Amino acid sequence: MEFPPTVPITYSIAGCSEHSGKYVAENIRVDKPLDQSSRWSGAYQAGNVKQWMLLKTEELCVLKSVTFGKFHRAHPCNMKEFKLLVGLTESNMTEVLHAGLKNDSVPETFLIRYTNSDAVPFPTRYLKIVPLSAHGQSFHTSIWYVSLSGIVDQPFVEQVHLRHEEHQETVILRYILKHLRQRRLLTPYQEIISRAFPETSSSASSPYLSTNPFEHPTLTQLHKSLVLQGDYPVAETLLSSCASQGLLSEAILQFQPSAEWSRIDSDALKEEFMQTDEVNEHPTPRIKPSPRGGHAMCLDRANGLIYMFGGWDGRKSLDDFWVMNVRERQWRLISTSRNSSGDIHPGPRACHKMVFDDNTGDIYLFGRLDEGVSVDPPAPHTTITTTAASRLSEGASPASLPLPGSPPSGNGSSPPPAGNPSPAIYPWSTPWSAEFFRYHTRGGQSGKWELISRNTSAEHGPPLIFDHQMVIDTTSQMIYVYGGRVVDGDWESIKYSGLYSYDIKTGRWKMLNSPDNSSTHPFIPSRFGHSMVLEPSTQTLFIFAGQRDDGYLSAGGPDACFTQRALIDTDLREIYVLCGLTKGPPGALSVLEKDSPYWIYRYKRPDQPGKWTKILSLSSPPNKPEPTVGPAPLPRYAHQAVYDNETKTIYMHGGNAGLEKDTEDVVRSGGDGDDDSRQSAPPATRDIGVGTDARREERHVVGGDGEENRLDDFWSLRLKRPDSIDIVRRGKYIIRQQRFRELCEDDVPVKALSYLKTEVSAVVNHSDPDEGSLFRSLLSHLLTPSFAKQHDASSSLASGPSAAKGRSRPDTPSNGIDEDATMTDSDAEPSSSGVTTPISSSVLLTLRLFEEDPSETRAQGEVPPPSAARYRQRTQVFEELLQFVNEDVRQPDRDLLELINIDQMGQEI
Repeated sequence: MEFPPTVPITYSIAGCSEHSGKYVAENIRVDKPLDQSSRWSGAYQAGNVKQWMLLKTEELCVLKSVTFGKFHRAHPCNMKEFKLLVGLTESNMTEVLHAGLKNDSVPETFLIRYTNSDAVPFPTRYLKIVPLSAHGQSFHTSIWYVSLSGIVDQPFVEQVHLRHEEHQETVILRYILKHLRQRRLLTPYQEIISRAFPETSSSASSPYLSTNPFEHPTLTQLHKSLVLQGDYPVAETLLSSCASQGLLSEAILQFQPSAEWSRIDSDALKEEFMQTDEVNEHPTPRIKPSPRGGHAMCLDRANGLIYMFGGWDGRKSLDDFWVMNVRERQWRLISTSRNSSGDIHPGPRACHKMVFDDNTGDIYLFGRLDEGVSVDPPAPHTTITTTAASRLSEGASPASLPLPGSPPSGNGSSPPPAGNPSPAIYPWSTPWSAEFFRYHTRGGQSGKWELISRNTSAEHGPPLIFDHQMVIDTTSQMIYVYGGRVVDGDWESIKYSGLYSYDIKTGRWKMLNSPDNSSTHPFIPSRFGHSMVLEPSTQTLFIFAGQRDDGYLSAGGPDACFTQRALIDTDLREIYVLCGLTKGPPGALSVLEKDSPYWIYRYKRPDQPGKWTKILSLSSPPNKPEPTVGPAPLPRYAHQAVYDNETKTIYMHGGNAGLEKDTEDVVRSGGDGDDDSRQSAPPATRDIGVGTDARREERHVVGGDGEENRLDDFWSLRLKRPDSIDIVRRGKYIIRQQRFRELCEDDVPVKALSYLKTEVSAVVNHSDPDEGSLFRSLLSHLLTPSFAKQHDASSSLASGPSAAKGRSRPDTPSNGIDEDATMTDSDAEPSSSGVTTPISSSVLLTLRLFEEDPSETRAQGEVPPPSAARYRQRTQVFEELLQFVNEDVRQPDRDLLELINIDQMGQEI
């Protein structure tokens, strides 16, 4: 759909909450920034009093943006936090924005959502503005000026309106169709399909082979074969057909993946990293980066090259610039500041960031923390937590950091003392210069560094920071920098940086989000040691985790982390997180997770909540967390990682695994021992944010003579998921379980047992403990009387597929009602007093819903229809199989009953 141009939209005031004095709502239609009376102001100061303003557009429109004008200077009454709701009527409105305004004189424009969760545009006639707070405490909230923009082209808007109504009808009908078929109301089910979708309906003689928006026709056939006919061989064939048609491809991603690690520079390949010295005739290591943490990496996907710069090796910050040829598995040293022949070259640094521009082949580098610059105030003001945080991101073990007031360590394992920064490398460089570099890998300047800016803070960009995040949008040629701790020599308070953009084409910086708490809402707390990735198609930044002050911030899936690494696959809509230091419950120490500290965040749309899933170790089944023998990297922090979207491969290098002594113990033990992965993590990795005494005790416990185990290993990670063949096998296992249960009910035990030992066993993965346990539990069905005639009449299928998961047998009886028995209005049950009481009408309705439908005999001929209880059993099996099918071709996951809250409606339907 091609959208017409966006134009200003005329509106009127349809209503508002009580206003204060002469500050009426009509004032917001005129922009008079110099007139203090030209505004609307609410009558109440309290934030708990709901205030609102309702705008009505002159005609139906597609509303795309709202602009708020302001007074010519900051004002305490300026609206800070607010919500926007839109709708076709006043009584049915949807929230489309929850944001806030800065307290300044600059007008702000907000793009609002005008499509639903299925990306279908919707029209608008009413806009409700709900102020939530003002910038000044105990002040009335004021709105000075509002203008609207969107599409008013009436033929287009009418088309949008019609398409949106059709979409609503389709969605509602899909829920109704699922509900009818679940309850075995097959006649109205087919009647709706034939009338609502006549062009896609099949002939009346074969009503269950229809093609309709409700589901893919192969699934309709699967329901007929499995649920109505009990033809299990045909059902298995149809399941295989689903796989061949690609109907399982998207659902495969929903399964919990396993990590398949491969060490690129492993000990087994040690000889590849050795060469003979022609003079001394002794083998010497082939050139490769030294162990480090806090370095930066970026990936040239087209050429299979990974670039790496700097880092902290435990004694000094580094300035070496390397490239790894992934295809040849070989490192090459490009340059250092000492061999740059007087050319521009970044100086030693750690905790910086790099990004690669796929379009131009340029590398951008920003930020630093070198060994001569301390971000902590001198003792006695230094706290343990602050000191630890200043070097943990470089890979310094907490056990190696100096205590408050203690002299600097002389063993070279800790950073130099606070105070004087290192001398400037270039005459124009200052200790607090926020230098911005570019390296050219192509063209006439190939192999040269370029200084883009000597100090970005003087050009409306970020100050000198470390432990920030930086991403690039190669399409729009924009770089985004967010967070990090500010290094400016002012030790009175910890400072954080905000969100900035850098336009590569114009060379200009712009602040997008201030680090000030009182600036805007929703406020994104500034932080450092966090993660940030870009979803370019929707221009969305994902920001999560990190540290602010003394606390770790949680992302909702992994425990609160510091220096974790995140990478995004925009094709699969997945974010991969490699955890760093993890903080447990309040009062607990920070640890390195021993057992699979890797996660996936899957999202359907960036503006909707996604789902976190833990990545399993290939050698660690879900019910056996202790890792066994197999190649896998040590848990670490201050490492670096990049992602190749083409090969679906993560590359990880370096970092800190704690103290050498403790790491060796973990490696030798193979991870066995304590079941609690937190307790068995290397003690040297624990954050020392609990006071000086605990810090001294920690050094004693780990043996302070140990050396930090900085790493130089290089790994690749690919996620292993079940393929379509395995998915079909799992589906057949589910189908054959149901067939076995029915044999137990309908046939002699010997035949059922033979089927279990041959047909069911053939599709079981006996190496999987869960599948094996479930298989053995099926034997209990041979000892249980008929289930089909014993069912809980009060249960329902309202929970959908989730009710079927993990089910190895049907529901057990609770009230002895025989669902196969003929029920009449006179049916009754005796009470405890012996008086006969009628069965409630709701129970009778539930029982009759699942009885044979008149259409079944005509549709199936000689095939006997299933009993009510068996129909429900098979329906559960069918919906359990749907978890393997792509969401866009199956019936809705939720049930109709979940969409209707009778209790809130005040009356029953």
